Amino acid sequence: MQRGRISYSELKDWVQCPHYHKKVWIEKVASFEGNEYTAFGTAIHNVCEKKLHQEEIDEAEVFQIGFDEQLQELMEKNIEVNGANVEQMYSAGPQILAEVDDALKQYFGEYEVFSSEELLYVPIENFNIHFKGFVDAVVKVGDTYHLFDWKTCSWGWDSRRKSEKLGNYQLTLYKHFFCQKHKIDPKNVETHFALLKRTAKKGRVEFFRVTSGPKKIENALKLLYQAIYNISKQLHIKNRLGCYKPYPCKLYKTEHCQ
Repeated sequence: MQRGRISYSELKDWVQCPHYHKKVWIEKVASFEGNEYTAFGTAIHNVCEKKLHQEEIDEAEVFQIGFDEQLQELMEKNIEVNGANVEQMYSAGPQILAEVDDALKQYFGEYEVFSSEELLYVPIENFNIHFKGFVDAVVKVGDTYHLFDWKTCSWGWDSRRKSEKLGNYQLTLYKHFFCQKHKIDPKNVETHFALLKRTAKKGRVEFFRVTSGPKKIENALKLLYQAIYNISKQLHIKNRLGCYKPYPCKLYKTEHCQ
């Protein structure tokens, strides 16, 4: 493996299809450049970070400015957006943000902020490569560190989505390498997702815990090692089952899907 690092996003693409991974991450064709959903997510995340640190801001104004900037970047790349979606997002953003503080206090109680948007760039044992990622937020309650990731979504996640193995591995890997970076006992670290729901009528911010014990960490690392080995050996076998699930592959039936 030549590039010296791997992220959870890259791992997820490799699991979906090693051939797709090769085209996007190695050959750099058909890379994803964003849409209105990613623009909304970025704008919301930025304000949530400021609120976590209790900055004195007009959250609705900061969100709108940030969202405008993200949409402008899409326009400059000639990426079309759905006008109805954008209009709904302008309305949903402030409604979500108004519930963030109460949701944090209700879920964690008294907490202190340990870090936000923390860079992980940690060597992977037995491989000449680093794991790279950004932890959205870490708060500390007593002696326990709570690592969580903001996720924008529509109405929320059902039980199947909440327990989806590969999706949860994001937090599992973040926990493992966070503990290595800070030399913290994994027993003192818990992991959570924080859902920010665009179309919910109430409960627009939902925190829930994701288990991340030793066996789950072992399984996540096993998958990561498997990906690194196959990528380094240039084994890019096409996964036909990945053409449609978990979402349609954008390379399907193009000149790159050969």
